Amino acid sequence: MKPHLLYAVIAAVVLAVGGYLALGTGATPAPPSTFVLLDGSKQTTADFKGRVLLVNFWATTCTTCVAEMPKLVATHEKYAPRGYETLAVAMQYDPPAYVVNFAQTRKLPFKVAIDNTGSVAKAWGDVQLTPTTYLVDKQGRIVKRYVGEPDFAELHRLIEELLRQKA
Repeated sequence: MKPHLLYAVIAAVVLAVGGYLALGTGATPAPPSTFVLLDGSKQTTADFKGRVLLVNFWATTCTTCVAEMPKLVATHEKYAPRGYETLAVAMQYDPPAYVVNFAQTRKLPFKVAIDNTGSVAKAWGDVQLTPTTYLVDKQGRIVKRYVGEPDFAELHRLIEELLRQKA
């Protein structure tokens, strides 16, 4: 085999393997983050490994966020017994008192965090628009990002699929 042809074949194989490894499932690792919950406790992205996690960036002033919240509650209640978690992250500009009031009056059954420095939204792709929602698999990889209200039928199908996978 001629040297230039050999180099071309080697380059093609390296690119193919590299592409496969880089793309794999198409999922990227969720950023390491620390979430400050309403009760003052903290949880990290790593704390959710082994569970399917939905991270929803929202604001009390966002009409779409408020409108989708009952669907997020229903989704959480449907799948939580099977290893599913929901984490609602209030945006930096949302007054903490409003977030606490919203969570209490609507009896949100899932974890609510306040991103008071904006660092969590920054880490998750510089989230600016609400709602922005991420679905994370049991290995801690982001498998889907929704900007705006998700198609809940599609979201439920994806959650079911992820819950069936091994941790």
